Amino acid sequence: MSVLDPTYDVIVVGGGHAGSEAAGAAAQMGAKTLLITMNLEAIAKMSCNPAMGGVAKGQLVREIDALGGLSGIVSDESGVQFRMLNMSKGPAMWSPRCQSDRMLYAQKMREKLEDKEHLFFRQDNVVDLISENDNEIKGVITQTGQKFYAKSVILTTGTFGNGLIHIGESNYGGGRSGERASIGISAALEKLGFEVGRLKTGTPPRVDGRTVDYSQLEEQFGDEDPSGFSFLTESLPSLEEQMSCWIGYTNEEVHEVLKEGFDRSPMFNGRIKSIGPRYCPSIEDKINRFADKDRHQLFLEPEGWNTYEMYLNGFSTSLPEDVQYKALRTIPGFEEVIMIRPGYAIEYDYFPPHQIRRSLETKSVKGLFFAGQINGTTGYEEAACQGLMAGINAALNVEEKEPLVLQRSEAYIGVLIDDLINKGTEEPYRMFTSRAEHRILLRQDNADLRLTEIGHRIGLASDERMRRVEIKKEAINRLDDLIKDYTVYPEKMDPMLESKNSSTMSQPMKAEKILLRPEVSLQDMMDHDEELSQKIKDITETKEVLEQIEIQIKYAGYIEKEFEMVKEMEKQENMPIPEKVEYTSIKSLSTEGAQKLSKIRPETIGQASRISGVSASDLSVLMVYLKN
Repeated sequence: MSVLDPTYDVIVVGGGHAGSEAAGAAAQMGAKTLLITMNLEAIAKMSCNPAMGGVAKGQLVREIDALGGLSGIVSDESGVQFRMLNMSKGPAMWSPRCQSDRMLYAQKMREKLEDKEHLFFRQDNVVDLISENDNEIKGVITQTGQKFYAKSVILTTGTFGNGLIHIGESNYGGGRSGERASIGISAALEKLGFEVGRLKTGTPPRVDGRTVDYSQLEEQFGDEDPSGFSFLTESLPSLEEQMSCWIGYTNEEVHEVLKEGFDRSPMFNGRIKSIGPRYCPSIEDKINRFADKDRHQLFLEPEGWNTYEMYLNGFSTSLPEDVQYKALRTIPGFEEVIMIRPGYAIEYDYFPPHQIRRSLETKSVKGLFFAGQINGTTGYEEAACQGLMAGINAALNVEEKEPLVLQRSEAYIGVLIDDLINKGTEEPYRMFTSRAEHRILLRQDNADLRLTEIGHRIGLASDERMRRVEIKKEAINRLDDLIKDYTVYPEKMDPMLESKNSSTMSQPMKAEKILLRPEVSLQDMMDHDEELSQKIKDITETKEVLEQIEIQIKYAGYIEKEFEMVKEMEKQENMPIPEKVEYTSIKSLSTEGAQKLSKIRPETIGQASRISGVSASDLSVLMVYLKN
């Protein structure tokens, strides 16, 4: 045994957003955990845009927080601007987003991790895996020749696995700008029989904010009454304290300059062969694919409180540096701009996710887990939620307990993992609200009500977090009873109803009936009925509770129908399929159905029903076979 004491319960390889959540969760649950990363100064580094959340991604961060993860509270402690997106739509679409201080985010995450009693760190590069008979993980080997042993190993290699950076005609190995690639793990996994693929992502230039003419840009402010990600956050910066973002546009002249570099672009001359994210294309891809558009929107975003470096969202590129610079200076407001770092594209290894279970444990090697971009996702939030689930299940694996699997009806996290395994991905996967069929149930506002009890049960969410949820639930129940029982009168409500062009009351009514009107808010009713207002304040003055009861009452019909649909689907969802089924020997299964089922090996009938290429008749045949 080495003097380094190299035996742990869980080893996490990689210190990005997936690795940070994985290490934090496993350690919090009591597992002796080792986080091995190539650069301890780059833990939870925001390599791309300095922001968390956004449409559907904000729901993921709130779910991470509700379970007891770290990304939500760290975002709130390091945010420079907070906005709730999609407020003009229904509450199922509301999505929190915050602009982050990039350096402060990484610092706060490191502090939270160092606060974990069972978590240890090592700066090193993992180059090989130790396994028993190629089907059970035993540990890892680093480039220094040191062996570390564990019952569970989580790989969160991000874009570092054989990473290759492209800027124009030059390319070089790297995991991100200024950091070397990780070599060795991909070869070790291929040796164990894993299928490997290549994906691409990119990033825009960073610019000196002092050299921008803001008078030609549109200022974008944060929210006056900001909402955070964490259910534990007490206060956030006021509107006056928050930093602004700025909106600008390309034009036809910018597009012409960019086209000058197409012959030297790695995207167009064949050097980049892998596929990039469809919903976050490079600027050259945008002007090539959408040739009819004469302009594209850009967002100039601050990188933090104490830096003038700015991130130009919407201008991701791998064009030659001279073309990037010339095009930048053609954008209105950027005529004198100085570029601090050029944009670049990066190609990296990923492992098609049909090779993992819903617990994120690999199917062929027991105790080995994959999380983040190694599974083909894009985005900090998608990586972080996988890291959290891998950390939870790695810790449960050590104790030989059943894994935690979130269903599609329970969480966006469940939707993401289910999508990855069943539908696969040939391009970086990004979460959208449209991917969740039960999104009216999976709102950002109720993530704690859905998930904190689960997090508390497994030892991840704290007692304090659980206590707050119980107080919130009690307040919601008392408010619900009050609004259903309380009578409102025409003399108090009619002036407010008239001002909203809503029909007046002919007689006294229960408060619930008035609140059901789309144009009336609970606050409107409180403003015009002092007694109602006081009774509500006696129960709670918390904005989140008032918002929750209003949503529950207004959308009660939709929510009830959705619950009924979930109950109906659960019968199929949880019908298990034995692991050793030989699909090719089942008569009447279509050839494509048998091939897809053999490749993905679904764990339940519900999972099988969502595999592309498995028809309704294939499902019927499979269910009959299982019953027999």
